[in-house]
Amino acid sequence: MYKYKKTGSLLWAIMLTCCTSACVTSKYKTPALDLPDTYRTDSASVDSNLSDSGIATIPYHDFFTDTILLKLIDSSVTRNYNLQIALKQIAYAQQAFKQAKWGNVPTVSLTAGQASITRSSDNSLNGLTTTTFLGQSYIEDYNSNFSISWEADIWGKIKSRKDAALASYLQSKEAVKAVKTKLVSDVTQGYYNLLMLDAQLDITKKSISLFDSSIRVTTFLRDAGNVTTLAVDQLEAAKEQAIASLPLLEQQLLAQENALSFLTGQNPQKIERTATLSSMQLHAQLPVGIPVNMVSQRPDIRESEMTLMQAHAMVNVARASLYPTLSISGQGGVNAFEASNWFKIPGSLFGLASGSLVQPILQNKRLQTQYQQSKIAREQAELQFKQSVLSALIEVSNALSQIDKLKNQELHISKQVAFLEQAVKNSGLLYNNGDATYLDVLTAQINKLQADLNLASLQRQRLSAEVILYQSLGGGWK
Repeated sequence: MYKYKKTGSLLWAIMLTCCTSACVTSKYKTPALDLPDTYRTDSASVDSNLSDSGIATIPYHDFFTDTILLKLIDSSVTRNYNLQIALKQIAYAQQAFKQAKWGNVPTVSLTAGQASITRSSDNSLNGLTTTTFLGQSYIEDYNSNFSISWEADIWGKIKSRKDAALASYLQSKEAVKAVKTKLVSDVTQGYYNLLMLDAQLDITKKSISLFDSSIRVTTFLRDAGNVTTLAVDQLEAAKEQAIASLPLLEQQLLAQENALSFLTGQNPQKIERTATLSSMQLHAQLPVGIPVNMVSQRPDIRESEMTLMQAHAMVNVARASLYPTLSISGQGGVNAFEASNWFKIPGSLFGLASGSLVQPILQNKRLQTQYQQSKIAREQAELQFKQSVLSALIEVSNALSQIDKLKNQELHISKQVAFLEQAVKNSGLLYNNGDATYLDVLTAQINKLQADLNLASLQRQRLSAEVILYQSLGGGWK
């Protein structure tokens, strides 16, 4: 009894000494960020006041209004394969976190029954001893026991492993949100590109009809001897050039439909649509909020910070590994040399309790190297986190500038289209009256075709620029 008391007192003394030791781990703190008060922009189309609210907090169902587009987005965020892969990563990380939560639960094992017979050589010391004391040449051993062992988390190593597992789990959740944000952007821009190609195909077909009309007039004038065959040939050549662009536009349309089918997790198919490019409405105002909120609204930035948190936790694990490990173990059960005495209580009872404090010595250099490497990995993660914030600031600034410049560009291209539309009408009238040449008609029609195509492209770019800004600010997945 005295021996057990002495052992227990020693264990309590060891635990008390270790528990009063200074904690070797450090608490994670978000690095200081040099954030501006507002985004850099010269745009009058956006609301850059200091309010906390902005389009980043608006769910995509409210930010976009086209019903077909919303159906495509809904399909992508439920069926896209990249998203499903990311969701599996969440499940994987969640299991790892659940396992880590059991880190400081004692290990318990049970041996329900174990029997063995050992026979030693009659000429060996063990054999002679067995025969002398037991009167037989073999030893029977019957054993049933349970054992328990527990590592005391005196330095915070086990807790730090939990923190690392939790950070990995949260990182996977933010990664899913980042995938969703990109999916919304990719699907929307693909849809707008589809509408642009529809518009350009329609523009080209109308231009071909206009060329046909001019060719009929020019052919009549040629037959009357007013113009040469060269005029007809030039107009025919321009018409053929326009016709030649149709297969390319049709191929681009099919490729874009297939791209949208891929994003929405469906087999290649035609994308039914009723809207036109000109019917899509731009937002009158685009409140962007303040940069400090963007850090908490962008999933990719939060994902980067979770990576930093995980790296910080692994530094704590590596540092704690340099210190002694306190382990407490115990074993108890019943043991006998004869089966008939196996479960005779209390004679067959046995028990053992022990504690150990193990300090790494020979492997200390390896542990020191791992500790230094973990600190370097943390520094890398912190730099990547700060880089992601800076990159986001630049993306928002570029998107704001693009919105403003495209608006100004579209204004002038729209005026150009209006002037060229009038030029086409006037050149046709003058040509019919003999006051203009076929070159005037041809030039006006070709310029009008190109201007119409450019305007459709600009309208698509303006719509896409709003999507890019929405994504840059967080994309509604806070």
